[in-house]
Amino acid sequence: MPAMNRSDAQQRADDISVFNRELKRLETEQVLSLSDEQYSRLHSYQERLLNSYLAAFDIDHDSQARQLSLGMRVASFLGALALAASVFFLFYQFWGLFGSLSQVAILLSASIASFGLTLSVRRLDRSGYFSKLAALLAFTCFVLNISMLGQIFNIAPSNHALLVWALYALLLAYACHARLLLAAGLACLLAFAAAQIGNWQGIYWLGFAERPENFMVPAVLIFLLPLLVDQRRFEGFAMTYRVFGLLGVFVPVFWLAHWGEGSYLAYSTESIELAYQFAGFSLGALVIWLGIRREWPEVVNTALSFLVLLLYSRLFDWWWESMPKSLFFLLLGLGAVLILLVLRRLRGRHGLLGGRP
Repeated sequence: MPAMNRSDAQQRADDISVFNRELKRLETEQVLSLSDEQYSRLHSYQERLLNSYLAAFDIDHDSQARQLSLGMRVASFLGALALAASVFFLFYQFWGLFGSLSQVAILLSASIASFGLTLSVRRLDRSGYFSKLAALLAFTCFVLNISMLGQIFNIAPSNHALLVWALYALLLAYACHARLLLAAGLACLLAFAAAQIGNWQGIYWLGFAERPENFMVPAVLIFLLPLLVDQRRFEGFAMTYRVFGLLGVFVPVFWLAHWGEGSYLAYSTESIELAYQFAGFSLGALVIWLGIRREWPEVVNTALSFLVLLLYSRLFDWWWESMPKSLFFLLLGLGAVLILLVLRRLRGRHGLLGGRP
């Protein structure tokens, strides 16, 4: 059996369910009929396959299980946020009651204990919901550890804390297959890279957001990483890398299309804004084409959302003050219709049925 992750196993299980429903329709319409022996062999094979997936990946074997899994994911996410907030406010509520030595001991103990708890839960929790919850709690304790140790020993804030947080979040993300922690790690990594580039330009690291272009090169590297390092063992990780990489480019382009003063380019503000507006529309269209070609729906959706926001913001700047509001919103509606027509044309290029494999 080829190497699989939970997403692959779930997709195979869904394909089996769809196949069985279509087979029943074909039998009802007398298009296809299996003998009792063929049907028994097929059913036995599917049952063995699904049981192996259920044991290895804890997949959702039917629609009811899928609905319950969605509820469990929501509960796990909300519970993780609540526990993280609880730890955060608990620290600050009683922090002044302890001496410096006790504070250091509490911080180190909380980080070590939460990390050990995460590893223990990971070994026992086949579903992954509880291990992800424990991992987010461990990350919160670690962030508090670094921040408050800096305050205790009067250490000047540094962007290197972002790098440490990013590495720890990525470690927990890969250990527990937690996309939320992967997103947190990538966010910290982007912020660190932008701050470091700003440092090289003589900008104090807390002002890294003043130069949005600092995010672009690290974001492109994040987008390309799944092409260089195989992420198929980790469900949804490649998608998270691509989305964060695109956001790290699209957000600065969108910002500079309205605020050219933040650019390194030595041109007039109007010229810079026009250049980034043109670059934004061109880049968005190129990324949509790439997403369709590579069958990356998250890339298409991210680029399309960016294009719609950029288009509507430009229409607002151009025409909001110069035309009646009814006409303005009519143009917005016509723009939405135009987008639908373009997308339908792109969708129509793909046939309903592919060729035989």
